[in-house]
Amino acid sequence: MRFYRRHIVPLRLLSGTALSLLLMGATVVPRISAKVLAQKRPSRGMLTSHSSDRVSTEAREMVEVAGETVCNERVRDPKGSVPIDDMQSRPSLPVDSPEAVAGARRAQRLLPLAQRLVVASLRQLTRDYNLTGTKGQDLKIQRAVARVEAVRDVRPDVDSRDNASVLMRNPRTIIFGTIFLAGLPSDEGIISVLSHELVHIADGSQDNLKLLFRAVGNRASFLTGLKIRDQRAEELTCDLLGTLATRSYVTATPSYEALPQRISRSLEHNCVDSDEGDEDHLSPRDTIRAILFLRPALSRELVYGR
Repeated sequence: MRFYRRHIVPLRLLSGTALSLLLMGATVVPRISAKVLAQKRPSRGMLTSHSSDRVSTEAREMVEVAGETVCNERVRDPKGSVPIDDMQSRPSLPVDSPEAVAGARRAQRLLPLAQRLVVASLRQLTRDYNLTGTKGQDLKIQRAVARVEAVRDVRPDVDSRDNASVLMRNPRTIIFGTIFLAGLPSDEGIISVLSHELVHIADGSQDNLKLLFRAVGNRASFLTGLKIRDQRAEELTCDLLGTLATRSYVTATPSYEALPQRISRSLEHNCVDSDEGDEDHLSPRDTIRAILFLRPALSRELVYGR
């Protein structure tokens, strides 16, 4: 989720039981300027490393089928996310439009939950990549957690359109373009974007999560054959965490909706027709593939529905 670029309502927290389930399910496997961290639309083609196979043919096929499932679910789902290239082509949306108001309320309501998911996921992620145990690294994670917990509100913005962003001079507010708010009509879609931006905030200007971004980028590069370094690695890690946060939310809030449908909502905005990337971002569809390579369990759940 990278193309993210006042109506504040009372926060509603999950029950103790649901929150416990959520945090138990928040397992994760494995900068943009100092002033603004935003999810932006890429404008140029992807960079690719040498093409030797990194994973089995069966695993690649599973990823492709799972990626197709995400985009097929989007078409069938009344709460499916609007692809970002579609969002970009739409006229600006006033802050007081019903769709923007509903999206802003949903984002504000879900912000405390997304914060808890991100904190739990960061702690697990650093353990998975053996990035704990040293005084310096543990201090960085503590700073990252404190920054996430300090975020207070969501602000809709007409000019941000189909993006979400964070100003480093005001890291307690996540700015949402009104088109983006309207284009994510589900809780799952909003949680994925909130989590993405919270990870940018966690990193901050002190590069608190630099080693984590590098570890995820190196693993994804090995699996996909793409060059995923520096800003690309940060953006992918934010997208990955957004998907994992959504998966944990699904576990904690069971419903009659199908599992693939609910998981897909965290990725559907990447189901674009114009699939382009640049030096800082993988293309939208390559982002879906990279996340599914990193998390084979998600691919199986999307394909088999369990």
